Order: sequence, then structure tokens, then C-alpha cells
Amino acid sequence: MKNFTSFADAGDYKALLQQALEIKANPYGYQHIGRNKTVGLIFFNPSLRTRLSSVKAAYNLGAQAWVLNAGADSWTLEMADGAVMNGGTQEHIKDAIAVMSQYCDVLGVRTFPTLKDKAEDYGEVVFNKILQYATVPVISLESATLHPLQSFADLITVAETKQQERVKVVLTWAPHVRALPQCVPNSFCDWFSEIDWVDFVITHPEGYELDPRFTKGARIEHDQKKALEGADFVQAKNWSSYQDYGQVISNDPSWMLTPEHLAGTHDAKFLHCLPVRRNVEVSDAILDSPNSLVIQEAGNRVFSMQTVLHELLK
Repeated sequence: MKNFTSFADAGDYKALLQQALEIKANPYGYQHIGRNKTVGLIFFNPSLRTRLSSVKAAYNLGAQAWVLNAGADSWTLEMADGAVMNGGTQEHIKDAIAVMSQYCDVLGVRTFPTLKDKAEDYGEVVFNKILQYATVPVISLESATLHPLQSFADLITVAETKQQERVKVVLTWAPHVRALPQCVPNSFCDWFSEIDWVDFVITHPEGYELDPRFTKGARIEHDQKKALEGADFVQAKNWSSYQDYGQVISNDPSWMLTPEHLAGTHDAKFLHCLPVRRNVEVSDAILDSPNSLVIQEAGNRVFSMQTVLHELLK
């Protein structure tokens, strides 16, 4: 592993998953890997789970960590190549990332889409500049299109709680009060469409089709009730339109998950990346039920990050 930006970087996902489960069983048993190493974390947008789990993962591994909020804790960064910097930006991304690479052994980076320019967002303009200028391995803490650490944590959660060898996993769109990016659902599809012991189904209203690069191999169903039948795990997430980029084309409240929606499942366990809009995306009755895995799932963010750090630093 040279960088960690998508499922493709996981390589042998079965071996990586097994390593994660072993690290979770013995979280302080690999501190020789991180000793005298520093993990740098740069955030271009707010974070709770990603920030805290990444710091905790570094500490578990015996490493130190620093955190920088781009813009708030640093000079305002210029992104454009060849820019004449006579305006409001004070430091070029080229110089800033090269310097940060001097201060760490691996660099975690969180960027975010504008939801205005599909070509720019899906071209991963900011994240690719960081990959270009970094001289240490780079971990995606979420980018404009993907959130691989979240999906890896989801996989760990499903693997450690499944009751049979083969399971049905459903990703369902959910309503929201805002237009949200496609990063989390894209990444969930990128991972779970490749897992050979998962029957993977995506359900959403018409018009919310995701980038087909990430949904290959999945069954797509516009009838939510039909999609949920026999499900073992259900992940709910809102996303805005990919085709009509960044737009909310439907906000049908009937798609909010309730116990009635899960009545036809195989006593499905519930997943959500958090934060969640209670009683908008999913009801309290599901979130607070014994079948909700959202806290365990959030806890596994430590071990997805710790496993990736282990692979990059070893």
C-alpha cells in the first residue's frame, strides 16, 4: 500500500479485513510500528468521527499526531497552478503540502465537494494536487467523491456481526433537509459491490442514480420495500443528484426508515455513518433499537484508520 484513497488501494481486502480484526482484538499490540513516527492530519472541512478516530488510531499505534484546519489554522491556500498571488491567498498548496510532508511520516487529508462543478469535484482537483505535492503516503479522510475509511469501518462492522456466511446488504437513500454529497454512498458501493460474500442492493428514488463507476455489480431497485426484503444489513444515507448535479430532485418523506420499513427484512442490523438527522433520515425507534450498530460502526473508525496506518508505516 502506497496511499489509501479507494477500495483499489486495499489490495487483498480479505487480508486487510483480517488484519483489522486482529488489531481490534489487540489495539496496543503494534506500537513498535508507530514508534517515533508522526501522523499529520489536515482538514478542509469540519469533522468529528474522522478527526478523533484518526488521532486515537495514531496513539494506539504508538505514533504522535498533529491536526491542522486549513485556512483557520494556516495561511489561506492558493490552489491554481501559475497563479499570480496578488489577492487574498498567502501560500500556494504546492509549498504548503511539501512543507507538511517534512513534518510527518504519513498525511491524512479531508477535502469536500462544492456540489456546483461536477467536473471539478469528480476530477478530485484539490485532493489530486495534494497527492502530487506530498512526499509521504497520503490517506483520504474523505474526498470530493469517496470516503474509504468509513466504508472500511462499515465492512469491519458487518464482518464481525454477521450471522451467516453470505449476507444481503442494502444501501437505501434517505431524505434530508440539505443537499449532501455522494462521497459516502459512492464509497459504500465501491467496497460492498466487490465483497464476494455480500449480495449488494442499492435503492433510491428515480433520478438519484450514482456514478456507475462505483455501482458496477450491484442491483439497483427503485422500489424500497422490494429492495429491503430479506436484508441482513441496511445502510441509510442521503445524497443529492449525480445527474442533475448537487440538486435535490425529490425529498419524499416516505423513504425515512421506520420499523415498518424493516418488517420484511431478515431482522436487519442498521448502519449509518453519522451524523444523522433523527426522524428525518431514520426514526428514533430504529436508531435506539438493539439492531442499531451505529455506535459500534463509529467505534470501528479507529480500527479502519489504525489498520491503514499499520500498512503504510510498517
